[in-house]
Amino acid sequence: MFQSLQMFGPVALWSPFFLLVLVAVALLYMGITGPWRQRFGLGDAVSGKQKAYFWTGMALLYICKGSPLDLMGHLTFTAHMVQMAVLYLIVPQCFILGIPAPLYERAFRFAAVRRVFRLLTKPIVALLLFNGLFSLYHVPFIFDAVKMNMWLHAFVTSVIFVAAFCMWWPLVNKLPEWQTLSGLKKMGYIFADGMLLTPACALIIFTDTPLYATYTDPKAWMAALALCVPQGTLASLDLTGPQMFLSMSPLHDQQLGGVLMKIIQEIVYGTMLFFIFTEWYRKEREKEPSMDMELRPTKL
Repeated sequence: MFQSLQMFGPVALWSPFFLLVLVAVALLYMGITGPWRQRFGLGDAVSGKQKAYFWTGMALLYICKGSPLDLMGHLTFTAHMVQMAVLYLIVPQCFILGIPAPLYERAFRFAAVRRVFRLLTKPIVALLLFNGLFSLYHVPFIFDAVKMNMWLHAFVTSVIFVAAFCMWWPLVNKLPEWQTLSGLKKMGYIFADGMLLTPACALIIFTDTPLYATYTDPKAWMAALALCVPQGTLASLDLTGPQMFLSMSPLHDQQLGGVLMKIIQEIVYGTMLFFIFTEWYRKEREKEPSMDMELRPTKL
């Protein structure tokens, strides 16, 4: 399939302008965690592990929104759902863990920022906000309208990304004053998150008709494709519709996308549950010696 994508040109395939933005952000991060460290209150050197999280997040963000995967997400629903799964379930965690704590603390010095962020990261609010927005986005008439408008698409996907960041914050942030969930509550949070995302996936998987015009109707598909392919390039191509790039029916493409989204979700959430349970169990084991000392009778 990649060979056939070459017809769209390097701008559509590799998004050089988006790459330049990411390079600028990467250089800023290198400066803040390197020579400008003292200026930003980073007294200690940022660990290699923390930097690795940030660079992983940047690489995955480019793969999702700048590589041929972004173009493929406009051609097939399967690629779109893989893109969404990585963008919202993995990338936010990398950035939360990759940004040094003093930078968060500097941002939280502003009372308005602190109040808004505390509200948006309350567990119930964060769960409902992300899953509600993600589900609404995939309502057919909303999805098609967003996919055919460049500015609306950028706004909606950015808002959902912020909501995903807020959703992951109670689980993975390392700031002591922002620890709102204990080990057991974190496990319940993950289970609730998985259940809230299930209806949207079930609608996509078990419907018996294709839902989205931007993957079935040639005119709507071309309008959506214009978001990532330069107009001059698009006008020069003889495209008849999404079936040119599908090896299956639109319905099966849609169902496969829903299944892959659910599988990736289960893998990510299952991995998170494993680490949360392991950490909780370790902390409980550490408490046992001190409890034994308290229960042991004191010799007179």
